Amino acid sequence: MSRGVLPLLFAQFLTAFGDNAILFAAIGMVLQAKDVPGWYIPALQASFLIAYVVSAPWVGPIADRFSKSRVLLLGNLVKALGTGMILAGIEPLFSYALVGLGAAIYSPAKYGILPELVPKEQLVRTNGWIEGSTILAIIVGAVVGGYLADYSVSGAFLMVLVLYLVSMAVTLLIPLLPPQGGTLQHALPKFAGMISGFMETPRARFAMLGGSLFWGASAVLRVLLVAWAPVVLSIHSAGDISALALFIALGVIIGTLVAPLFIPLEQLRRARFAAYAMGLMILLFSLVNTPMLSLVSPVWDARIVLLLTGIAGGIFLVPINAALQDIGHSTIGSGRAVAIQNFFQNFAMLVTVGLYTLAAAEEVHPVTTVVALGVLILVATVAVALHLPREAPQVG
Repeated sequence: MSRGVLPLLFAQFLTAFGDNAILFAAIGMVLQAKDVPGWYIPALQASFLIAYVVSAPWVGPIADRFSKSRVLLLGNLVKALGTGMILAGIEPLFSYALVGLGAAIYSPAKYGILPELVPKEQLVRTNGWIEGSTILAIIVGAVVGGYLADYSVSGAFLMVLVLYLVSMAVTLLIPLLPPQGGTLQHALPKFAGMISGFMETPRARFAMLGGSLFWGASAVLRVLLVAWAPVVLSIHSAGDISALALFIALGVIIGTLVAPLFIPLEQLRRARFAAYAMGLMILLFSLVNTPMLSLVSPVWDARIVLLLTGIAGGIFLVPINAALQDIGHSTIGSGRAVAIQNFFQNFAMLVTVGLYTLAAAEEVHPVTTVVALGVLILVATVAVALHLPREAPQVG
């Protein structure tokens, strides 16, 4: 293993653990508070996403302008400051937005540093290690954050703060690599030009909008569980709600593993069937704890349907991501394609969570929102897939 990869893996695990634990710590904080409106939790998620969207044109150039190991340090520092502000009693909507800004700074440096640390022939394997450690951190962080918040909200946030600080210390073990010459001048018009050029082909539009659809739906489903679980399953614990979300993550992992068996890159059109399945599973989820869906018990019925939803989503996501990398490599470059992908996906999450926030403010029943989400996925998939060529070429 090349020098710097092991501390990068450890630092990434710690920061991803903190990123997922802090959300469910915030959910636990809200659930234990009194007289908090229903729109507050989705608004928290939206505040995190705003920083990603607004900073998108600049965080990529920042990652190239400075040594990426120091950019990783900066990202964790900003996240630690935001967490400390929550502990200090500063408005969580503002503090959590600062955590989102730190995550936005961290992301392009995390992916961009790998080609600088390892030779090309080791890049795929190293990416696998990074993604594997991240998935493990997502699963463990969400559950630990939720259950710890049930016991002590301040303890959960303190744990997150320590994780970010330790991740910063480990980052210092990554070699100080030379900058790659990024510039912040004209970043916004350059970013707009990249988007325009990248989205010229139907295949690129399908892949970009399809990925955005997946992440937008996933973001809503995660925060929607907080309102849905108490009403349908009489679950009020942040830990138990995070355990429900765990089944979505497990399903996505399974889906990503089996996706290559069903959808090769040259058959991108097939991905729409997985999106249809995801929409249908969400509609099925609206029937949990009703006579129309009685498999084992209401809780296990919910877990099974969420697992199937995640599997369908994982099968959909893998060919979408592969197509984006393929198109990006042959057009504007894979790194810039990832930057555009991050922008669209976080913008989609911001829009969908924003709409859900409005629905929660109007006290729309959670089951009604679940049905609306399933219908939205089905309709959006049809609309996005309409202009996809029947036999798309390998290159965008």
